[in-house]
Amino acid sequence: MPGLIDRYAEVTPTKENLDWAELITLDLSLYEQPGGKAELVNQLDHAVRHVGFFYVKNFNIPQEEVNRQFALGREFYALPLEEKLKYHNAADLERGEYNGYRPSGRRNIGNEVKDNIQVYNIPKFDGYHERAHPAVVQENIKEIEEFSRKCHSEVVVKLLCLFAILLELPDEDQLVRDHLYDVKGEDHLRYMHYAARDPEENKKVGELYVSGHTDLGTVTLLFRQPVAALQILNSEGEWKWVKPQDATITINTCDALTALTGGLIKSSIHRVHAPPADQADVDRLGLLYFARPNNHVVLDPIPNSPLLNRLGLTTNAFTQLGQHLTTEEWVIARQSQQQRPKVEAKILNDGKYEYNEKDLEIIPGLAAKYYN
Repeated sequence: MPGLIDRYAEVTPTKENLDWAELITLDLSLYEQPGGKAELVNQLDHAVRHVGFFYVKNFNIPQEEVNRQFALGREFYALPLEEKLKYHNAADLERGEYNGYRPSGRRNIGNEVKDNIQVYNIPKFDGYHERAHPAVVQENIKEIEEFSRKCHSEVVVKLLCLFAILLELPDEDQLVRDHLYDVKGEDHLRYMHYAARDPEENKKVGELYVSGHTDLGTVTLLFRQPVAALQILNSEGEWKWVKPQDATITINTCDALTALTGGLIKSSIHRVHAPPADQADVDRLGLLYFARPNNHVVLDPIPNSPLLNRLGLTTNAFTQLGQHLTTEEWVIARQSQQQRPKVEAKILNDGKYEYNEKDLEIIPGLAAKYYN
């Protein structure tokens, strides 16, 4: 029955003195106040142009609801593997279909070490992604849908309006109309599980769970994870730890938004490091929401942005190849590349990752980038 799930117990935060990133925090309670949007845009401007990471607080989703989603994720990962595998389809993954369950160990990262990440993606409830779910998810599906919709309405929509103001668009809802929840799109809620690794295995893969990369959509919402692991590459080329801040969501901007803004808004570069010593034996549970433009949206630079036109930002990596990709085409191409099962890095003694160039090809002339 719905509701009969133990409360989520948060992991004790690290006490280690890590090299934390300095990120701004947007107070979304200002959004409806006179002059509040302008103040938020001023704060946002530098962050999205140079780092692509920031926090938001006062986002109208109670902590109890966030914790409830962590509890549901915990219960999903506690299921026997054979039960979870009922919701896994390897052929779908390789075709770029990313919803459902992805087990760990599908890929060799390098040096004969397999990945330690499990993923369960729940697509947005737009009527185009009907799927079967295990009982723990299905019995709570209305609650999950409500949370998914709140991620969109309370956070994504407000950020899209702020981006539109930053871009000087004539209508602050222009980007919102390209990201409507009930129009077909590839947004999804994710429960994610990183299993703690043996120190020797971590050493073989440069102490990384995931190497440096960018996300493919508009923005990613990462709800607070007390296990320190996320790192960002700042504008000085330094890797910094992202501190789990109480009552915040960590936001990063992504590839589709970079394409729409001709490179003005940075697609944030981040990686997942093995946790610090006092959390090294703790599994990391993630709760994320990935927002993407609706499937029909063409990812050309926005033509009616006075700011982009003034700066001459009228092309992007797609248009320079003569491509005018829709979101759906981009998602399928990028996710297919990400899920090639035989991709394996050569990991050097200094922890740098090197990939075969062909393994990184997304479309002819455009390859994925991994950052060391």
